[in-house]
Order: sequence, then C-alpha cells, then structure tokens
Amino acid sequence: MLDVRRLRLLRDLARLGTIAAVAEAHTYTPSAVSQQLAALQREAGVTLMERAGRRVALTPTGLALVRHTEVVLAALEAADATLAAARGGLSGTVRIGAFPSAVRTLLPAALVALARDHPALDLMVTELDPVDVPAALRDRRLDVALLHDYDIVPTDPDPALDSIPLLDETVFLAVPAEAEFGVAGDPLAAVRAADWIVGSPGTLCHSVTLHACQLAGFSPAVRHHADDFTAALALVAAGQGVALVPQLAVGQPPSGVRLVPLDVRRRTRVAYRKGAGDHPAVAACVAALRAAAPDHLDEQELS
Repeated sequence: MLDVRRLRLLRDLARLGTIAAVAEAHTYTPSAVSQQLAALQREAGVTLMERAGRRVALTPTGLALVRHTEVVLAALEAADATLAAARGGLSGTVRIGAFPSAVRTLLPAALVALARDHPALDLMVTELDPVDVPAALRDRRLDVALLHDYDIVPTDPDPALDSIPLLDETVFLAVPAEAEFGVAGDPLAAVRAADWIVGSPGTLCHSVTLHACQLAGFSPAVRHHADDFTAALALVAAGQGVALVPQLAVGQPPSGVRLVPLDVRRRTRVAYRKGAGDHPAVAACVAALRAAAPDHLDEQELS
C-alpha cells in the first residue's frame, strides 16, 4: 500500500520542481524529502523521478501517479467531511484566507454571522495575495479562501481545489480629477502617456495592469508600486499617476479622483480543497460569504 504522506510529497514535487522547494513547503530537510520519495519509489517498484539538471522531473508513470494522488486526497477530504457531519455541531478551528479588499468589505459581515450562528467555531483570518492561495490550501495552512482572477488574465483551475463563484465586479481606471488627458473612447489608450501606479511585481494586480495596457497597445510607464488600493487612490489624488482599481476596493474614493469604468471584470471565487465542500465548517463559511456578497454587487456610478 502506498503511503499517502509520500504521495503528497510527490504531488508537490510535480508542482514545485525541486527537492529543496518541497522541503521548504513542508518544513522538512531536503534529505528527509529525498528519503521519503526514494521509499515511495521502492514501494511503487517503478521509476517515478529522473534528474534533469538541478531539478527533478517526473516520469510519465510518476505524473500518472500524481493524478491518482489528487483523487486519493480528495477522497480523504470527503471522508473527513462525512465524519465531521456525523459528529454533529460545528466546532474547531477554521482558517480563512482573503485578499486585502475582501478582508475590509466581505469578511466582516461573514465573520459576524459565523460567530453568531456557530459560536464554537474558532475563526482565524489570514490576509494574502491570491497568487499564494492555492499553495496555502493545498498545504492545509488554510481551509477556505477567497481568490480571484480577471477576465483578461484568467487562471487555470487547480486540480487540488474546488471553488464556487462569489462576486463579479467592474474594474475602474482611476485618474486625477483635473488631469489634462481625456478618457473618451478607449480610456486606457487615452492615458498611455501617463505615469502608472501598479502592484508589486509578482502580484496578480501587477500582472493585470501590464496585460491591460498591452492589450491597449502600449507598455505602462510605472512610477510607483502600491499593493494597497487605498494607497494607490491617494497617490492618484496627489497627481502621481493613474491606476486600475476593482469595484470592491473603491470604497469612498478621495476627492480629486475620477473613476472610469473599463470593460474588464475581476472575478472572485470561494475555494477549498477538493472533496471538502461538504464539510460542515467549510459549508458554513461558504454560506456566510455568499450571504455577504450581495451587498457589494450593485454597480456604483462613479464616472
């Protein structure tokens, strides 16, 4: 019988590519990971991995085993959900991850509802960028999380996760109210010569801004990096440039900012490990988040 813990290491090796990265993800030593993977290969009786320079590549059989591993892990999650439902009552720790604008807007109402309806749940919130959510869920550092993508920069489904749609919102171009450039026609093309305020490299917000500008036929002149949309709007109000801001993050924009709706959508989903959707605590979190979302669905007339 193959060891599930070792299968999980093989799955992560397929995703991360190096023994060192797998060791860091699991807080093991590289030698411990190598020993466990070698033991798995002996159990399997076939070659699962091959050296490819400084990385380790999985053989076709190894990749096939990873696909089976996803099914096995999902079945174990489903079994745990069945047992939790049979025990009755909702208790224990639930770790919820969300991006900053959701922490400020969607989560408070959901947390209040969960605390009221399920007082035995111990709720823990972690703020993180959506690009970090899948790994945190896979590694069991989170149980439920909000992640998003943009219609112009869609992300591929993660085979280890399930998710349901939660929110679909407009993305705005934020410009100084007294800016000399106009925004008639294609708003992005009209600000091609402007300075830009974008997220830090490596974040989804950074990627979507660059991609939106490229679709409009230019590369933005980045002057400032700001990962907090409130800070970005303050910089726009100070005449420091223009920025893309999703509806959920707009709030009450400072005076001196004009918001122009774009034909770009940000799409938020509630995600959890595949097979965990029927876990009572996960289902309660999903229900609370879905109940909180309608308050933020109405389009704001901001232009």
